[in-house]
Amino acid sequence: MSFFIKSLFIVIPIFTSLIIIEQIASKMLKKKVNNSTDIISSLSSGITNITKDGMKISIVLVSYSFFLKHMKLFEIQPTWLAVIVAIIVQDFSGYWLHRLNHRVNVFWNRHTIHHSSEEFNLSCALRQSISETIHFGAILMIPAALVGVPAKIFAILGPIHLFMQFWYHTKLINKMGWLEHVIVTPSHHRVHHAINPEYIDKNYGQIFIIWDKLFGTFQPELNDVKPVYGMLRPAKTWNPVLINYKHLWQLINDAYHAQRYWDKIRIWFMPTGWRPRDVESKYPIDTITDPFNQNKYKPIITSPYFIAWSFFQLNIALITMFHFFTIIHKQTMGLNYCYGFFIIFHVFSFTSTLDNKRYSMKTELMKIFFIFVLLYSQDFHWFGLTYIYGGSMVLYSLLSFSITYYYHNTFKLKAI
Repeated sequence: MSFFIKSLFIVIPIFTSLIIIEQIASKMLKKKVNNSTDIISSLSSGITNITKDGMKISIVLVSYSFFLKHMKLFEIQPTWLAVIVAIIVQDFSGYWLHRLNHRVNVFWNRHTIHHSSEEFNLSCALRQSISETIHFGAILMIPAALVGVPAKIFAILGPIHLFMQFWYHTKLINKMGWLEHVIVTPSHHRVHHAINPEYIDKNYGQIFIIWDKLFGTFQPELNDVKPVYGMLRPAKTWNPVLINYKHLWQLINDAYHAQRYWDKIRIWFMPTGWRPRDVESKYPIDTITDPFNQNKYKPIITSPYFIAWSFFQLNIALITMFHFFTIIHKQTMGLNYCYGFFIIFHVFSFTSTLDNKRYSMKTELMKIFFIFVLLYSQDFHWFGLTYIYGGSMVLYSLLSFSITYYYHNTFKLKAI
């Protein structure tokens, strides 16, 4: 089991506790920071991202180990100095990858999920991508390879560096004095997530804010400009799987409809949001021009019982994800893919119901079929567990379908 997966068993309970504390504190301070449906969507996104990482379906174009082997000039000593160099290089490369994700059309698809929430709270920090499957960030880590920083340091530092970006996704912490000049703070990151003209494409730093100040992308939070969160082209869905590929689908459609072949090619590498003029006039996209007149995407089914059921569905995804990680090293790659895809499909299905979509009935039927196929292929055991768990999954799938059917008939559901 990798360091990343082992660490999840520690950080997920910590993150969950902090999200609950933030919710309690916001009520005490009478400051609204989230809503239940948004939290469910955010946590569901985190589950899909972690599950994807566990399946190891990413493609590494060039690895850090490759550069270390072929470009190392000497090996830096002592270890503490190598760690310091690694931290600086990790954060430097993170800044530039983050900036690329914001500035280049095709790369924006890898990052759009993280900015899709129209709230700003700790849970939205967990909105991480499943569409980021091609990795090339090692190119930016060549300076560390030149001085021989061991790859095992980055194997440990990488997850820690990611987890350290969780805490500053909150509206409850104001400016932090002299720390504002050194590290990324909640104030800095509120600016980054805002869609106000003053704040767009600013503050890409992940741990240190100095990169933004060095490269001209720093913007402090202004007292007279309240941040408005989300995207200029709103996602308008709670389904994290759809959000992950929404921008990519738009690019594919725009490339298809563009009349000029040059536009079909360059659209992928133009600044984020660029569209050919002929496509833009024929196929307009709903875009926010005045952030202060933003109409947030709201839950259509507001029944507290339905929200409670959706949280239950979320917990089913979380429990199966943890079980997946405990057995991932014991199973064949084929079974791991089947289990991982089941978890992601389960998230897709219940968040489709959150969106009040008519096709959620079909996804629930497909989930029943998926469960029966998985059980049949394993002699009615559920990935190493006894028949009792297999039977429980069958009962759960039937219950899930029945409740979805109830809401399907109680509310007027929308087509796709």
